[in-house]
Amino acid sequence: MLCKKVIYLRVLVDADACPVREEVEEVASKYLLPLIFLCDTNHNIDSDYAEVQIVSAGAESVDTALINLCRPGDIVVTQDYGVATMALAKGAYAIHQDGWQYKNDNIDHLLMGRYVRKEGLVPKGTGSKKREEEDDRIFTEKFEDLVLEALEAEDERAANEYP
Repeated sequence: MLCKKVIYLRVLVDADACPVREEVEEVASKYLLPLIFLCDTNHNIDSDYAEVQIVSAGAESVDTALINLCRPGDIVVTQDYGVATMALAKGAYAIHQDGWQYKNDNIDHLLMGRYVRKEGLVPKGTGSKKREEEDDRIFTEKFEDLVLEALEAEDERAANEYP
């Protein structure tokens, strides 16, 4: 009897201001992973591969929709530390558009840094540097590494559930 492997993990993207949608789509399609771009009605996103979910415009509407969809093992692409925190709490993976992974051992530090900057307790920097091709290459490499890690973890989980 032929048994087809079912992949449960999905890639969820906080897509409103995401500069790496094409890179995410390229890697997700390479591994045949379900991909969902979430955006609000103020953005027009098209994709030949991803499912695009449009939610009403409003503060945190995309964030709320993404976290409501999120489940253990999913991969979340976001630059929002709060979304990343909630994704980690649900057992998902989270990665920033610059290619570094949010983890349980670094999220508190990141949130504290955000708070300190917001409160003006440190001098403001010069802002974000312009995104370059090298940034996209680094993200793609790190994202693919994370996809492989998540798929391996899913294989282990499945092997333990169905020995």
